[in-house]
Amino acid sequence: MSQQIRTVAVIGSGTMGAGIAEVAAMSGQQVLLHDISADAISRAIDGLRSRLASRVSRGKLTAELADRALSRIVPVSDIAALAAADLVIEAAAENPDIKKALFNQLGEICPPQTLLTSNTSSISITAIAAGVKHPERVAGLHFFNPAPVMKLVEVVSGVATSAEVVTQLSQCVLAWGKQPVHCQSTPGFIVNRVARPYYAEAWRALEEQVAAPEVIDAALREAGGFPMGPLALTDLIGQDVNFAVTCSVFNAFWQERRFLPSLVQQELVLAGRFGKKSGQGVYRWPEGAAEVTFYPAIPAHCQAAEVKKESDVVTLDELLLLETNGETAQAAATRLHRPVVVMDRSDSNVVVIAAAASNRLESTEKAIYWLQQQGKKVLLVADYPGLLVWRTVAMLVNEALDALQKGVASEADINIAMRLGVNYPRGPLQWGEQLGWQRVLALLENLQRHYGEERYRPCSLLRQRALLESSYES
Repeated sequence: MSQQIRTVAVIGSGTMGAGIAEVAAMSGQQVLLHDISADAISRAIDGLRSRLASRVSRGKLTAELADRALSRIVPVSDIAALAAADLVIEAAAENPDIKKALFNQLGEICPPQTLLTSNTSSISITAIAAGVKHPERVAGLHFFNPAPVMKLVEVVSGVATSAEVVTQLSQCVLAWGKQPVHCQSTPGFIVNRVARPYYAEAWRALEEQVAAPEVIDAALREAGGFPMGPLALTDLIGQDVNFAVTCSVFNAFWQERRFLPSLVQQELVLAGRFGKKSGQGVYRWPEGAAEVTFYPAIPAHCQAAEVKKESDVVTLDELLLLETNGETAQAAATRLHRPVVVMDRSDSNVVVIAAAASNRLESTEKAIYWLQQQGKKVLLVADYPGLLVWRTVAMLVNEALDALQKGVASEADINIAMRLGVNYPRGPLQWGEQLGWQRVLALLENLQRHYGEERYRPCSLLRQRALLESSYES
């Protein structure tokens, strides 16, 4: 089946199809662009011409290279003409019945050596290939939007996909200047599966009225180091799109509680508040999130008379300032018989804290004063187990470990996928090793104890790594 890929067919001339066609044409392949609508193909080529002209005007591309790329794209109205392609990339409607029928047709039209791939983000490659002649040549080739810019491509194996096809597709992706990661066909593949907690924990915090949406986003962005807050990101993606992916993953995993959709997000979708594209979602657009107000400066007379710092615990007179371990501040205060303020994980000068309800205000303000003296900007939120950054990171780590244990992808590919696909500051498995598997496990066990829910169940591989870590320490 191994062959040089000279001609690429792209089915679908929407945003993703046009972007993939651009990538292939810029890399020197002839591109057959097919759509059931000739007008859609014309619009796609006009859009590409405009984008390339903009790059030329900014000095990012020569006019000669732009003209060559455009000349390589051939509009095709008859699907039978795709028999000439060495590689077909389908980027049509995200509908399983449409895709199955289309691939069955391609199986009849295209010779056995033609590679047949889908850009689907969630539909089973195994199901798509089931009725196709020579299903070993069928795979997923999942680009991220915008395809010409984003480096990551998930190369997805169905049950029948041959290893030779995966190797050939990965080499092709590399030749296009992209980074391939290999995964098995499973709901959400790597990125859309492992990323679910990033959205889910933010929606839960909003449902439980922990803080205003702009504070939740600021915590994950400023303290957690993520490029965009999860609520603003869902507005950008489209609440309808993000909610549909969550529902798809939830149902594909037989209603696994880790993937439970949010009723708050559902209400936005039902109201037609899809985010930026509709003018309103979590936020109004184009204004976006309101500016976050940090806790005001505490006067010097609030400082503690006696300060002790040991490991992750700061003692300020009678008060304990602790990094969260998944307990609420009140639970810790009750257990320790002391006023307690818990602090979220932070990689910056912004820190999220919560105070036990039994604290006196003057005790809590000793912690805030001390943090401000360390150069920290303080966001005070409701008492919430695991706070915002720590519980989100712990859930991402847990989901990545579950995917690893179940053979979805290698550890290296999971880390690469999450850094390049959604621009996380670290791969989740790198994060877990850095933070400590025992600490991640303890936080999730405390969350599970607090809520009494399967949602926060630590996966088996996390328990194994925590045990191994403890054996090294002993």
